[in-house]
Amino acid sequence: MQPSSCDTFVALPPSTEGQRIIFGKNSDRPCDEVQEVVYFPATDHAAGEKVECTYIEIEQVAHTHAVVLSRPAWLWGAEMGANEHQVCIGNEAVWGRESADGDEALLGMDLVRLGLERADTAEGAVDVITKLLEKYGQGGSCMEDESGFTYHNSFLISDRMEAWLLETSGRYWVAERVKDGYRNISNQYGITTKIDKEHPEMREYARSKGWWDGKTEFNFATVYSFTTTARIEAAGGRYCEGKKLLEKNNGHINAEAMMEILRDKDSGVNMEGMFMTTGSMVSVIPRDPTLPGVHYFTGTPDPERSVFKPFIFVKNLKPLKETSSPSYGADDPVKKKPRFQSKPDRKHELFVKHELVAAIIECHKDRGKKITQSMRQLEKEKMTEMEEHLSNGVDEPDFLVNLFSTCVQEEIAVYSKS
Repeated sequence: MQPSSCDTFVALPPSTEGQRIIFGKNSDRPCDEVQEVVYFPATDHAAGEKVECTYIEIEQVAHTHAVVLSRPAWLWGAEMGANEHQVCIGNEAVWGRESADGDEALLGMDLVRLGLERADTAEGAVDVITKLLEKYGQGGSCMEDESGFTYHNSFLISDRMEAWLLETSGRYWVAERVKDGYRNISNQYGITTKIDKEHPEMREYARSKGWWDGKTEFNFATVYSFTTTARIEAAGGRYCEGKKLLEKNNGHINAEAMMEILRDKDSGVNMEGMFMTTGSMVSVIPRDPTLPGVHYFTGTPDPERSVFKPFIFVKNLKPLKETSSPSYGADDPVKKKPRFQSKPDRKHELFVKHELVAAIIECHKDRGKKITQSMRQLEKEKMTEMEEHLSNGVDEPDFLVNLFSTCVQEEIAVYSKS
């Protein structure tokens, strides 16, 4: 199996409908991996407190922001998510000339969550992630087994006003600001000569390795990438196809258009096989700070056979029980060394129900078509309701405390009827 995974997209005015930012990601992971959708409230922390990430413990900060995350159920971090300040982050696996093999450190997915918990702007998240990267490094298996599947990371980060592309190689990094239009990333380096921030020793390191002569114009993707690999070529195909889908919708990209992009199987964006799309996210962020952002998550594999369900940050939010996987605490095989000696059941309630219905859709064409139509109808109704909040704000925040969970229950009800 050659893992080749994930596509992340962002669109800004004038590519979007209205003064809104549209963010989207498909998380492509092993086909048997469960992805959960979880919420963590804003929290104040005591001086000297530590936070235990997937593999290592690091220093905690005085305050962490409220976050909603879509993550592989076995780890601490996240594949994608958003915070209460409407910062959105998705990461991608990237490979290059620098080896990605190394000691356990922070996973790229840990850095996604840390960026969301600690930053209130996209640029702030770039600063948080890069400082942690320089201090602790990145490393450790990115799959729940002993395969030693490791990679460097790129990140697409957005807020109400702009987006940033951050690409890493070991502890070195570069970042590019995106002020308008659209951008997508797919498992390959994409920053070339437009570099807005960088590790102070990144160029000299490349020169010392013989990757750059120190004289020609510095092009990060050219200098740090492999000359050719099957992985990069596959990712390049998806990158080009994803870019075409954005271009096709340019000027009127909205939540519905982004969902259709994530559902597209012909392009490879909606991945099938041993590595498949196990979770999807679409966020709609108005530039007007008085209006809420709406974050849609599937919490289930294959967005074509899933419902995008809305989440809005309000006070007194409740835990998302139906999409939270069982917790095994200190007994979790991920926490014990040697790691990954067994694999516990991590299926959450929605995953179990969806798994059964997905099998029906696969095997019974007519029956499956009716189920899919009911799923789309539920999704459309929710999107219509959310448009009211996106346009006019939230008058009764208490009514939205259980928004996501209520929608999950309605989705399960659709499955029960089938």
